[in-house]
Amino acid sequence: MKNHQYAIADYNLKIAKKELRDIHFLDEETDKIDNPSALLKHFLITALGDQSLAIKGQKISQMLASFEENALTYLDKNAPLSKIAFYNIALQLLHFQVGEDFLIDNSITKMNNLNLPIAKVHDPMNIMDVTCAWYLLLNTHTKYGVTLIDDLASEGYFAQNYNQFTKPLIFNGKSMPVYNTNDLIREVVYVESPQDTDHDGKLDLLKAEIIRPKESNKKPVPVIFTASPYNQGTNDKDGEKLTHSVDCGLQHKEPNNLSLSSVSYKHKHESLPKPREVQGKTRKSEQTFSREQSYTLNDYFLARGFAVVYAAGIGTYESDGFRTTGDVDETISTKSIIEWLTGKRTAFTNRTDNNSIEAYWSNGNVAMTGRSYLGTLQIAAATTGVEGLKACVAEAAISNWYDYYRENGLVMAPGGFQGEDADVLATETFSRKKSALDYYQSKKAWQEELNNISKEQDRKSGDYNTFWDARNYLKDVKNIKADMMLVHGLNDENVKPINVANLWHALEPLKINKKLILHQGQHIYINAFQSLDFTDMVNLWFTNKLLDVDNKADELIPDILIQDNTKEQEWNTWDSFDEGDDMKEISLNRPYNDHQEVSGPVQFNDYLSEENFDKYCLNTKKWQHDLVMADSNDELSNNRLLIKLDPSDKDLYIDGKVHVKLSAASSQNFGMLSCQLVDYSEDYRLSDNPLPVDHHKINEGYLWREDSLREFKLNSHKTPFQKISEGHINMQNRRSNFQVDELTANELYDVEFDLQPNFYHLKAGHQLAVIIYATDFDKSIRGNQDINYTVDLANSTIELPVKEV
Repeated sequence: MKNHQYAIADYNLKIAKKELRDIHFLDEETDKIDNPSALLKHFLITALGDQSLAIKGQKISQMLASFEENALTYLDKNAPLSKIAFYNIALQLLHFQVGEDFLIDNSITKMNNLNLPIAKVHDPMNIMDVTCAWYLLLNTHTKYGVTLIDDLASEGYFAQNYNQFTKPLIFNGKSMPVYNTNDLIREVVYVESPQDTDHDGKLDLLKAEIIRPKESNKKPVPVIFTASPYNQGTNDKDGEKLTHSVDCGLQHKEPNNLSLSSVSYKHKHESLPKPREVQGKTRKSEQTFSREQSYTLNDYFLARGFAVVYAAGIGTYESDGFRTTGDVDETISTKSIIEWLTGKRTAFTNRTDNNSIEAYWSNGNVAMTGRSYLGTLQIAAATTGVEGLKACVAEAAISNWYDYYRENGLVMAPGGFQGEDADVLATETFSRKKSALDYYQSKKAWQEELNNISKEQDRKSGDYNTFWDARNYLKDVKNIKADMMLVHGLNDENVKPINVANLWHALEPLKINKKLILHQGQHIYINAFQSLDFTDMVNLWFTNKLLDVDNKADELIPDILIQDNTKEQEWNTWDSFDEGDDMKEISLNRPYNDHQEVSGPVQFNDYLSEENFDKYCLNTKKWQHDLVMADSNDELSNNRLLIKLDPSDKDLYIDGKVHVKLSAASSQNFGMLSCQLVDYSEDYRLSDNPLPVDHHKINEGYLWREDSLREFKLNSHKTPFQKISEGHINMQNRRSNFQVDELTANELYDVEFDLQPNFYHLKAGHQLAVIIYATDFDKSIRGNQDINYTVDLANSTIELPVKEV
């Protein structure tokens, strides 16, 4: 384990004493203690909560303070308290095992090796030292990835008597779990949205599920809102049925000379039905629910006095409207929930009686959470500048739907979801179908809406058009007022890193606080990592943004935090991302496919035998491996150019988008080019996905929900390569993704495009390889067309954005 904690707020003796009183470790009686060992014994007894004194003594005596003495015997002597003895006991409190995790009397060294914080104290320690060291220890991560105070809370420390503690209770700038999750209120309301997406002559009602502490009846609380189109269920069979075949050939496109303005979306303000006439007002909801599709980060905050709201939006079960996959209507739908939470929109207790209900329990400060589509709708809502939205923690979020389903004039699937498109996602999330009568009455109109999506998304050309421009949130980033925390996987092939890179750059000129956390994962959550205090950082962030606590969250949380790809549990802060210090241009005029010398333009073909084509369609991981590793005897070696660069003579970082310049031709009047940058070196590498460290070791509160601790680990065996990045382009979209140029067969053209941005640590001695090919079996259409591609390597280069270590 290597610990990284960024959410420990600065403190001094005065702060430590005050806050230790707030959580009942200090009181008038402890003020009389004048011996450091006696004070530490008091802290240990208090930490063990509502148990008999005999049991507490029993547990303390099971810890060692030194080789010779257990903690109880050592402390009862009231002898001078050594720093080593304190941290011997501290490590055991943090669940590190003597003999397995550390050696007694080696505690200081072990704390340093684990990167755990150590108090600056005297040796032996005095009363003030013990107070400050204990305060810091309570804020230190245990072996199981939570702070010691949160660990004690999960064992019932605050539950001894919830009513004894101030609510909300702030300790070291973060909200404490002093709310009884057995008393949570669950209710449903129907928010009236200013839209009629199903064209039934009535404004759409949107179901929202609310979970809040009972204390919110008397004192308003902050709100965490997760907009999840999956929350009310999905239609997986319908999605499978509509999934498009990708085993079709690329086609020639008629040239055009379109301008960006000609494809720009302009919202039509249609006349809307009148709002429902309110028949009565109430504070009492009529509907409840048993279990939501929760996010463990939200569960964590429920124990800390935050309300959590889930809403699936238009076109979902018990809501009105139709699914539209990311357009302005879905943005309005998401925004409407926030407007109700801030008192600016009407909601009803049911769908028929028009009895309105206010979010009287909300303090008007809202944050949003969630990953993927859930993160995407945060971006959508934030770009409206909606009042009351204070912060977003957007994980793996789409900033431009074209970059999700298309690329440079090509139809491209999210990794692992070949054939999916905007219409497939719409039908999968149209959970109104789960209500028999509702679906029967809306089926015809919904099918018309779905047909329109299928048509306008234009799988034939793959070009950027008005449909996609309506789903490009980057155009409206200037409206964002909420502070933004962006979290993304550098190896995410579902929502590709271009989405977070473009959004990050678009946010730069805004006068908001913004944070960027990049991990080595794919499409995952990171709130249960052992090595990083992500949940604590979000706690610090939300306590500041939603409770107005001056905890210096903006200064403490790094602006840019990136996980290293060469070591386990290594996180580093950086000043920039996607801004390499130097663009290093490298000629591709070198031997290719491991053996052939360059003598003029070279060729590869895009056709495979039927047997190999079928094999790779069914196993894209096998295709990726063979694309890199195929030798001259393998058919796939004829389908690519593999060009090895000189080994690196020192460690460096590839920071941002690799730019590819190819002089290339197709044997047809259409064609596509793909390129990968690969670390072509055998080495031990991190696992593709985080692996379990311990199951159910993270408790979100006392007798509450749990999560499993996980972490990326180095594989036990070496692997021959690591894909760093990839990119694709339709050769007819050389100028832009909406302009189409002619392509004359066998004529060389200059084709330039970027690979997906990354932040990759290339170790000294490692060798980069560039792979040029056409069909991407995992993401592009794959027609198995007999096309010869020619590349003039003498006039082809790549530009590496390099940052030196």
